[in-house]
Amino acid sequence: MLTALNKITIYQVLPRLFGNRNCSHIEGGSIAENGCGKFSAFDEPTLKRIHAMGFTHVWYTGVIRHASQTDYTRYGIPRQHSEIVKGKAGSPYAITDYYDVDPDLADDVNARMDEWESLIERTHREGMKVIMDFIPNHVAREYHSICKPSGIKDLGEKDDSSLHFSTRNNFYYCWGQPLDLSQSIDGESSYSESPAKATGNDKFSASPSRNDWYETIKLNYGVDYCDAGGRSYHFDPIPETWKMMTDILLFWSNKGVDGFRCDMAEMVPAAFWQYATKILKEQHPELIFIGEVYDTYQYHTYVASGFDYLYDKVGMYDTLRGIIRDERPASSITYEWQSSDDIHEHMLYFLENHDEQRIASDFFAGNGYKAIPGVIIGACLRNNPFMVYSGQEFGEKGMDKEGFSGQDGRTTIFDYWSPDTLSRAYADRRDMTAVEKQLAITYRNILNVAIKEPAVREGDFFDLMYVNPASEDFDPRHQFAFIRKKDSDVLLIAVNFADHPVDIKVKIPSHAFEFLRIPQKVVAASDLLTGESQVVALKEEGVFPMTIDAFSGRIYKFNIKMDDKGFVLNEHNKDEFPPAHTAEHLLNQLMIRMFGCERSRNAHIERKKSKISYILDHKPSRKEESAIEKEMNRLIDEDMEVSYEFVDRDHIPSDVKLDRLPGDASEMLRLVRIGDYDVCPCIGKHVRSTSQIGKFVLLGTNWDEQSRSFRIRFKVVP
Repeated sequence: MLTALNKITIYQVLPRLFGNRNCSHIEGGSIAENGCGKFSAFDEPTLKRIHAMGFTHVWYTGVIRHASQTDYTRYGIPRQHSEIVKGKAGSPYAITDYYDVDPDLADDVNARMDEWESLIERTHREGMKVIMDFIPNHVAREYHSICKPSGIKDLGEKDDSSLHFSTRNNFYYCWGQPLDLSQSIDGESSYSESPAKATGNDKFSASPSRNDWYETIKLNYGVDYCDAGGRSYHFDPIPETWKMMTDILLFWSNKGVDGFRCDMAEMVPAAFWQYATKILKEQHPELIFIGEVYDTYQYHTYVASGFDYLYDKVGMYDTLRGIIRDERPASSITYEWQSSDDIHEHMLYFLENHDEQRIASDFFAGNGYKAIPGVIIGACLRNNPFMVYSGQEFGEKGMDKEGFSGQDGRTTIFDYWSPDTLSRAYADRRDMTAVEKQLAITYRNILNVAIKEPAVREGDFFDLMYVNPASEDFDPRHQFAFIRKKDSDVLLIAVNFADHPVDIKVKIPSHAFEFLRIPQKVVAASDLLTGESQVVALKEEGVFPMTIDAFSGRIYKFNIKMDDKGFVLNEHNKDEFPPAHTAEHLLNQLMIRMFGCERSRNAHIERKKSKISYILDHKPSRKEESAIEKEMNRLIDEDMEVSYEFVDRDHIPSDVKLDRLPGDASEMLRLVRIGDYDVCPCIGKHVRSTSQIGKFVLLGTNWDEQSRSFRIRFKVVP
């Protein structure tokens, strides 16, 4: 059952890569040479940061123990033959034990399951849910469970290998023929398997090729793929594999896992999924299933079989990729959402995952910023889920030649490696480039709009493209526009895929006013991404003018119930220097926390030198003054994002005080947030993250004993 009021945003991570800070980068290197990330890398600060980025779920990829060339026999873990392992680290999708976790990811191999369970608990404490892979179609050739619970049979344990197919078998066998790897690997093979088992990609012969999934073997769900009369189905009685795989799902869900991303779900019969998801959801009603399904003709079948969400790869992903590469017009987005409109809430949008090329790679767009319009579309078009692959938000290029995977624009899933962007971003953000920081801030702002704005989470949707054909005011090849609305809040969203800024006029038809119940009136519209605002007259068949930067977008929010007298956001009587003004916000909150005072009522913030006063209960000592400067620079170095939120007076968050607002303040207020550190109403100019403030220098102080006023003079050095 879908959760009605929650917008799901998924952060996919490959722990092996994510937490690895070893930058040796030896091609084809071992775990000793190149290192490996651990479960423990996802500590409380890291998970808080992921959550603050705007994610509701974390998909931990590659948790279940899979084939690897690393030797763990001293821990009682069987070693895998190197010829049937792709890369030193091995594929996370060649499972060797469904009841075990990858020892690579543990600080203490003997406590690896405890460490995984601790990570599940930590993720939950930080307000996010856990998704893990379930690989139902195939396993590693040397699959053998050493961790299965008592009384559980192992896969293939009772198989009759003399039969090509049997509903009592877990695998398919090649009629007594030994496995021939001559077409798969270089040189002579020393690996022996007789009879050969069919490969995971449905190669029902003993001689798989290099392009086959030769390191895996296919599981038998009661489908005879080589029946003399063609494919036949044998589901009565229930095949043994159905029961065994359902038990595996129950094993992990009982440990607190909140959802499963099901690898190549369409290669497993829909009848099994109907059987398994019914059992799982009876015991865990909130559990979600995400299916990797590429055949659009089977979408409805798999949704009806219990899947909450399906990959929208051949639809929306391929469309957005083509638009970003200027191979397709932006207007083609309309056809794609219409083609799956009746099940749109079940479609998972994304622009990257472990299978796809990185946006910033030379094979895709060569620049992570080019995807920003697509990210806005993916996150805000409808109320369905959106997924980001770790490193995407920093512009990871995926252009390394890591080993088995080669240089293909993807981040390897087969090798021990450490992507540079993730190393910089999660080791010491001060090492990040300016481009990486700004791209991450942009992602954060978009994702937080997606999960916080009711109009995106659950609102109505109206596509504006049919009334905005090609003209001097709008280019449907490079621009796309739509409206989202919930109650009295309206978002007009427009994106620009072009490599240059554009001035456009978005036409809003009378049908939109009728369908969305929007009155004709003057409103104050504020861009949730930049904090900029403008006054617009909403008229049927009228236009909404805006300027959009290259590879960017606007998310204009306005409230249709706001009185006309309040349509102008508060005028500001100063043109502040953004670094100094942002420093003022930080200093206000710091003084509140250090001295228990109120925010300043007397401040003069200037480019060269600023002055600000506080009413305190005592004169600060020299040690306290020094601590103010030191803590300010520590906060600046944290590189906290500055974001904006627009709310009416009836929806002010509990942590926001309005006692400093002027009497003529408008009904619509702009809140400025600095990470989780400070929030207050403000309409001034700010930097986009605290690292852009520069260095905080305390120039001097004055104390007035009679008024108990403490005056701080400071400047910021960008």
